[in-house]
Amino acid sequence: MFDTHAHLNAVQFQEDVEEVIERALAEGVEHIVVVGFDTETIHGAIKLAENYDFIYAAVGWHPVDAIDMRDEDLNWIEELASHPKVVALGEMGLDYHWDKSPKEVQKEVFRRQIRLAKKVNLPIIIHNREATKDVVDILREEGAKEVGGIMHCFSGSLEVAKECMDMNFYISFGGPVTFKNAKKPKEVAKEVPIDRLLIETDCPYLSPHPFRGKRNEPSYVKYVAEALAELKEMPVEQLIEKTSENAKRLFGITR
Repeated sequence: MFDTHAHLNAVQFQEDVEEVIERALAEGVEHIVVVGFDTETIHGAIKLAENYDFIYAAVGWHPVDAIDMRDEDLNWIEELASHPKVVALGEMGLDYHWDKSPKEVQKEVFRRQIRLAKKVNLPIIIHNREATKDVVDILREEGAKEVGGIMHCFSGSLEVAKECMDMNFYISFGGPVTFKNAKKPKEVAKEVPIDRLLIETDCPYLSPHPFRGKRNEPSYVKYVAEALAELKEMPVEQLIEKTSENAKRLFGITR
């Protein structure tokens, strides 16, 4: 299994990250991308990627903290883009749920990161919360199709999923697709072609059923895989194989 979005660099794991990683390996997780989204978490993602052969890093700036990003932060992300274990830029995007960073600041930081991704030729990981139209418009306007990437923890409509897939994006599902009342994600997941599908945990957040409300971890990605396999009426082994192939192709991981 390939957990395409984990925050093992979060404070929730600082006491037992090694045990968490061991559990993931024991459950059949073979690759993890740890996502950094500000100075501290980027340092953490790089450190984990350097310490573990099967862990990779994504580096970017979160929209909630867009107001804190300085030019030197973007320059630093550009430098890190050439690191052998950095496979994507992000997470980046728009978040209209929290009001720490003004919308116009978020949009500008998002655009600058897309332009940087095109410059360094890396895929991007998109965070979208209550901002779908603006996210899709900016991806289109900035020509994000050139690098493609992931619509992380997708919760939008099938129509939006199709728009994103047309722009060279994969649709990634996490814990919410296992929830009994998650009607829309289930309907969308059924329709997303298997060659555009990814799985993730977004741990420590969004734990799948039956761990809802508890700390999430990469070993739980199997519950996402099982839910998607059931929706797509295919063996779970086949779904795991296909989603792992997709992730390796997107991130340029050949071994």
